[in-house]
Amino acid sequence: MNKLVVITGVTRGLGREMVERFHEAGWTVAGCGRSEKEVQRLRQQFGDQHHFSVVDVSVMEQVEKWAEETKAAVGVPDLLINNASIINRNSPVIGLAANEFSRVMDINVNGVFYVIRAFLPFMVQRAKGGVVVNISSYWGRYGEAFLSPYCASKFAIEGLTQSLAAELPEGMAAVTLDPGGSIDTSMLRSCSPEDVDTAPNPVEWSHVAVPYIISLGPKDNGKSLTCPPVRKRTN
Repeated sequence: MNKLVVITGVTRGLGREMVERFHEAGWTVAGCGRSEKEVQRLRQQFGDQHHFSVVDVSVMEQVEKWAEETKAAVGVPDLLINNASIINRNSPVIGLAANEFSRVMDINVNGVFYVIRAFLPFMVQRAKGGVVVNISSYWGRYGEAFLSPYCASKFAIEGLTQSLAAELPEGMAAVTLDPGGSIDTSMLRSCSPEDVDTAPNPVEWSHVAVPYIISLGPKDNGKSLTCPPVRKRTN
């Protein structure tokens, strides 16, 4: 039976590669991103096999409309992955502008809440189980200098997920997932460029992460998980 995964932030990085792996695994993907150009590329590559939309997850009305359109087009998700996030420029707390902090929280926390609020009622109503995976970070469990907005946002996701897990009906699960160390993405290049040379890329990560995510179920409800180790390929 074909299964449906909803993924936010599919136009680049980890989200983009998760689309490829879920496609290879035979899942239908409903994904969103802010870049109209990149969403159009996904539509051109996959045609009608999947469902891609231009959505800013920090805007509640856009998320609610997306959820309704997704349900009508491809159904109710078996798996919901909140992947979309941004990172602040490296700065001490006292050097940050208020709008910099707010923008990170708007996408990384409010966006996750809006997506859960929009999709979860459909999943609960269907009464066939379902898993919510909120992408977290090592920096959502341990603070890092100069990245306070990002750390605060991911710490918030850990708490939100634990509360959600305690509220879900039997047979469902909500977990956080630390990607498992540094991955060579634009985010890493921005905040920690010294780690890029030793970090696996999103393709390598996705080959390990997606099978692991697919394996998650009710037994994992409420857990703060970390992706299994990913080895960087050497030439």
